[in-house]
Amino acid sequence: QMLLEESGGGLVQAGGSLRLSCAHSGRTFANYAVGWFRQAPGKEREFVAAIYWSGGSTYYADGVKGRFTISRDIARNTIYLQMSNMTVEDTAVYYCAADIGPPIEIAASLWDYWGQGTQVTVSS
Repeated sequence: QMLLEESGGGLVQAGGSLRLSCAHSGRTFANYAVGWFRQAPGKEREFVAAIYWSGGSTYYADGVKGRFTISRDIARNTIYLQMSNMTVEDTAVYYCAADIGPPIEIAASLWDYWGQGTQVTVSS
């Protein structure tokens, strides 16, 4: 089993920036991706961004391209989500997740391991 733990959520003003971290531990796999989803109140969990752990290829939802950047620190087994130019629509609980084996799935139900989530609130 893989364990994931998010940190870095909080309150930020519109137009501001915030960085989320996700450390993973436990079982490792030859080929997997780690990524971020978010879920706003009353909405379904949606894909935000992902990165292949071994090769570093990145993928983004259209709504965050150019504003969010996902990266990884292999030595720390940690991924980051740098969020910039944030809007109130970015308010959600952000979840870190791992998807074992290609391809990267957009549907949250197809990801294998999940963290507990961290709240991000953007004020106007």
